[in-house]
Amino acid sequence: MDSKTDYELIQACLSGDTDCFSELVERYKNLVYSIILRQTRDSEEANDLSQDVFFKVYKNLDKYSTEFKFSTWIMRITSNHIIDMHRKKKFETVSYEEYAESGGQAPKTAMSPEAEYIKREQTSRIGKIVSGLPDMYKIPVVLYHQQGMSYQEIAEKIGEPLSKIKNRIFRGRKMLKTMLAETEV
Repeated sequence: MDSKTDYELIQACLSGDTDCFSELVERYKNLVYSIILRQTRDSEEANDLSQDVFFKVYKNLDKYSTEFKFSTWIMRITSNHIIDMHRKKKFETVSYEEYAESGGQAPKTAMSPEAEYIKREQTSRIGKIVSGLPDMYKIPVVLYHQQGMSYQEIAEKIGEPLSKIKNRIFRGRKMLKTMLAETEV
């Protein structure tokens, strides 16, 4: 059987052939799941969120633009879904070990309620600012900083040259720094 391209599968789905969507899910389920699992560290939650992502993909297939690779488009939906999910969690607790692993400086004693509130507010503010970045910068920055992917892994996943990924992460960080400085109280 001849294998169809992603674009051919999308066109068939839009014409009513739902079996073709199953093929798209089969092709990209590991990518979506791995991105979510890196962020959530919970396989059950990653499975649930993966299903949510594919539901969004199916609902928005008619909005897919061929100027981007399908893998890039689905990664953007996945990343945005993870960001949305984190925004909805008002009070997320993080264990001492996770906080230390995340590159934060672990406190020697437990944080006070005031310090925890300030930390949550800062995290929320940064999340809002990151979500305001243009996709060409936001996706590499999120994949690098939040999901721990290397420059090379990001280049392969997005289908862009390594030099472009490094440049976009550099510029994305610079934009974030400027935006953070502008929103300082």
